[in-house]
Amino acid sequence: MSSPESASADTSAERPAATQRPLRAHAQRNRDKLIAVARAAFAAAGDTVPLESIAREAGVGIGTLYRHFPTREALVEAVYAAELDDIATSAPALLERFPPQIALRAWMERYAAFAAVKRGMADALRAGQASGRIPTSTTRERITAAIATILAKGAETGSLRADVDPDEVTTMVLGVLLATAARDTPEQTGRLLDLLVDALLPRAAG
Repeated sequence: MSSPESASADTSAERPAATQRPLRAHAQRNRDKLIAVARAAFAAAGDTVPLESIAREAGVGIGTLYRHFPTREALVEAVYAAELDDIATSAPALLERFPPQIALRAWMERYAAFAAVKRGMADALRAGQASGRIPTSTTRERITAAIATILAKGAETGSLRADVDPDEVTTMVLGVLLATAARDTPEQTGRLLDLLVDALLPRAAG
């Protein structure tokens, strides 16, 4: 007997991308709620969390979830894409609110939350990447571009060093998150990110 998940995937014919119509406002709100709830659930409990509980927490029926995401993998991929888009485009808004050094630290905190969601979805993400459904070639470029935006503003205002390669900062951020992932200690992660930002402050004249 097939599961509701597989049955839904079998019976939902997808329109070609070019002919899909934009979602109505109510449907878009439901989709956004499902992604937000799934993000928190995957970060806390991994991608084995029951889809029924995600639908219930989002305040919709399981049928609504399947209409938007015919399979668990489709939901995981949507969460990943939404998270990456948010991270990659958040630098300008942070710079409007904070000085560059504070914006950089806030961006790192947001990226750390993204990394936690990715760990919760690791198995499904690997499957999606192996199949080519989740492109990985531009992920680091988009992350580095966000860091570069903040570093450039910091160099312009004199609040961050101007002699730093953004890709090297990406490497350091990834190193901190990889080193602390197994311990699951947000406090230590925060301290290490603080040290990293300190290292990017302008050097005092000697």
